[in-house]
Amino acid sequence: MPIEKFIKTVSRAVPIPIEEIDTDQIIPARFLKATDKIGFGNNLFRDWRYDATNKPIATFPLNNPKYSGTILVGGKNFGCGSSREHAAWAIADYGFKVVVSSFFADIFKNNVLNNGVLPVQISDAFLAEIFAQIEKDPNTEFEVDLQKQTITIMATGKSESFDINAYKKDCLLNGYDDIDYLISKLPEIEAFEKRV
Repeated sequence: MPIEKFIKTVSRAVPIPIEEIDTDQIIPARFLKATDKIGFGNNLFRDWRYDATNKPIATFPLNNPKYSGTILVGGKNFGCGSSREHAAWAIADYGFKVVVSSFFADIFKNNVLNNGVLPVQISDAFLAEIFAQIEKDPNTEFEVDLQKQTITIMATGKSESFDINAYKKDCLLNGYDDIDYLISKLPEIEAFEKRV
């Protein structure tokens, strides 16, 4: 899947207020057979979304029609456990552009960035405020501005900044993967080679 440019988004959010969500819960191991990134979204949180008879569990947020949007809000330590990149594939393929949490496992954080999804790490207090706002009004929208590195609750105007690696920020803003980034620097590389 090509990486889309990400500058700013305004969207509702889907809350999963559970801590320590690991990559096996995000995409169970039995769905890791494919090597194509397409289709993994169908099994995102599979064991939480469906019962033993493959019937959707109505209370799970991804099955609840009152929740929608391209922002996923998870509890602290989101993406812990194994290093499987398929977890990032599943989140991106489902249509999420942003994942918000108060802490991300490092490997997961890099995997989602490499797949065009922005991980927004905020304070525990602001995360609790976001969950409370969604509970109060599921139609609440949030603005995530990558240029400014801020996330804002549109209903209240409250905002918090987040950190991102400068290289990964540049890649997201331009829709680059690592190869695209190198190609974008080709004129500079060629000019350097002529000087040495």
